[in-house]
Amino acid sequence: MPLMNYLKEHRSRLGINQTELGKLAGVSRQTISLIERGDYSPSVTLALKLARICQATVEDIFVYEEDDEK
Repeated sequence: MPLMNYLKEHRSRLGINQTELGKLAGVSRQTISLIERGDYSPSVTLALKLARICQATVEDIFVYEEDDEK
């Protein structure tokens, strides 16, 4: 999976659970869970919103890695 993330670590630093982060971002707890597990890539808008909530940059939370198998 090329898009890795550190959302769980940033959320833990804030001391909030997935439900609370979802409410702040305007999405469900399930969406936050899917993002944290790497099963869902957020839209640019949602990534920016999450970064603002976490007081971090998008690059601090999300890391894109190219697949070496081409």
